[in-house]
Amino acid sequence: MAPGQDNFTIGMLIFPRMTQLDFTGPFEVLARIPETTIHVLWKKIEPVVSDTGLTVLPTTTLSDCPGLDLICVPGGPGQIALMDDAEVLTFVRERGEHARFVTSVCTGSLVLGAAGLLQGYKATTHWMSLDQLEPFGAIPVAERVVVDRNRITGGGVTAGIDFGLYITSVITNEQMAHTIQLSLEYDPRPPFNSGSMKNATPETVAAVRACAATMLSERRAATQRAAQRLARRAG
Repeated sequence: MAPGQDNFTIGMLIFPRMTQLDFTGPFEVLARIPETTIHVLWKKIEPVVSDTGLTVLPTTTLSDCPGLDLICVPGGPGQIALMDDAEVLTFVRERGEHARFVTSVCTGSLVLGAAGLLQGYKATTHWMSLDQLEPFGAIPVAERVVVDRNRITGGGVTAGIDFGLYITSVITNEQMAHTIQLSLEYDPRPPFNSGSMKNATPETVAAVRACAATMLSERRAATQRAAQRLARRAG
């Protein structure tokens, strides 16, 4: 889409116990694109509380959602429940099959996988859950943003801003992405060099894994159930 053409419609799914930056990072970028409408989607118009307590109010229910040019699914601990949620998975699958772009941030890609939308596609997710893409027939890639045809997936949490800027360049142009990046003064210079597996110390990696051990076990079980259901559907 270029400025002056028809309005571009984006649907961003939210859900209880999502990681809010998976949603708010790309939202902050995409909401600045001219002639774009964003629908914040959930089952009901009622407050949705993130995993850290931030409350977000949806603008549109799943049942009232119009046609979408782009669907985006964030991640977070609440993604685990979505893997067994037939209503959400059906919505994501049906909208994804008709959208121009099917996208996610962090473990939202596992929801795309559970909906059957990543078979044969390269994709990424949070580094601790990257191996969970394979049961859905996806090809895991450890990058900030992964593009495979009309599937665009962002890595863990903060990658959502990079993801949003890339999406902007695709649906408008690079100059628009540059303009939005400067307006946000997005010029990251983290105080510590521990933001990736490549740079973090073994002690830091072990501490993060230990904190997330229970959640990862629950996520892996949900992934296995969802993959089994997909296999039965395919058979």
